[in-house]
Amino acid sequence: MALSQPRIWLVEDEASIAETLVYMLQQEGFAVTAFERGLPVLEAAGRALPDLAILDVGLPDISGFELCRRLLTLAPGLPVLFLTARSEEVDKLLGLEIGADDYIAKPFSPREVAARVRTVLRRLQKAAVPPSRLRVGQFELDEEAAMIRWCGETLPLTRYEFLLLKTLLHAPGRVFSRQQLMDLVWTDAEESFDRTVDTHIKTLRAKLRAINSELSPINTHRGMGYSLGTR
Repeated sequence: MALSQPRIWLVEDEASIAETLVYMLQQEGFAVTAFERGLPVLEAAGRALPDLAILDVGLPDISGFELCRRLLTLAPGLPVLFLTARSEEVDKLLGLEIGADDYIAKPFSPREVAARVRTVLRRLQKAAVPPSRLRVGQFELDEEAAMIRWCGETLPLTRYEFLLLKTLLHAPGRVFSRQQLMDLVWTDAEESFDRTVDTHIKTLRAKLRAINSELSPINTHRGMGYSLGTR
């Protein structure tokens, strides 16, 4: 999560509300991208993700609830705040059950929205401090020692193999596109190539098979990318 300027996506089709919220959130130090509809959000989410999404429930092309479901499929830990003109308890419960972090009924104060956003991000920042050691299935990650063990044996990893596997370990089950992995792992590379991720996945699999040939934890999702299984 960006510490200096968290990225907020606002999905609101009422221009007057969107403009007011964008102005207020920017005044509060957030970098805001506004969308009038939900489907363009899903397209953008395939390339990058925000630190928090604010979704209007009543969008013209797709409901905010359905948009939330799809976004959380792509990024299970994404914080979501709902805006709605309806305040019925059943709607609130539905939104929270889907996975929303907060829920605000219209009319509302833009300052209240900004305050709720800060509260959610602050709570997540406190909870997001990762342990130096992480266990996922047969993997053991020791970040302080820059070491990963697989089935009890230390993997002989290059720098980028370690960073790539560490990224997958921190989000088991999540499908990362090649571009997402490039952006997360090869952040300081002077140049990169389309097949860089594929090449490193191949060498990682070979090193995993050398220790245990019966397990294949790195999954390929054709046309989408890669994920790490938890077995």
